[in-house]
Amino acid sequence: MSDPTASAPTATAAAIERDLSSEKNTLHILYVLHGLAPFTFWTLAIVAMIVGAAKQGDVRGTYLDTHYGWLSRTFWFGILWAILAWGAFWILGLLTLGIGMIVLWVLPVAVLIWYLYRVIYGWLKLNDDRSIG
Repeated sequence: MSDPTASAPTATAAAIERDLSSEKNTLHILYVLHGLAPFTFWTLAIVAMIVGAAKQGDVRGTYLDTHYGWLSRTFWFGILWAILAWGAFWILGLLTLGIGMIVLWVLPVAVLIWYLYRVIYGWLKLNDDRSIG
């Protein structure tokens, strides 16, 4: 006979851990969309943000959650820096009768490089199954 006071077998750590492969695949797609976004006038980034907002709740409490936050911050700060860079380019460029544009083109290019750096950095961390931050 079995002992009635014995507890039911506990689940192993492997059984408790969720399978995150489909959520990870979604994040790969979001990184691709963000990587291509600067070349589509940020349209793909908007699509990625909508999908990311809908899917982030599925990964709360996992290392994948940090990637959603990373992409969101990259998008919003990218928009902020792009507006400031292009504003400085046009306003200061026109105030200097176009001469400032010779130098100020560096600002939007710097924003593009920063944006792509953050997307690539996050994607590499995702490939290593690591969180960001």
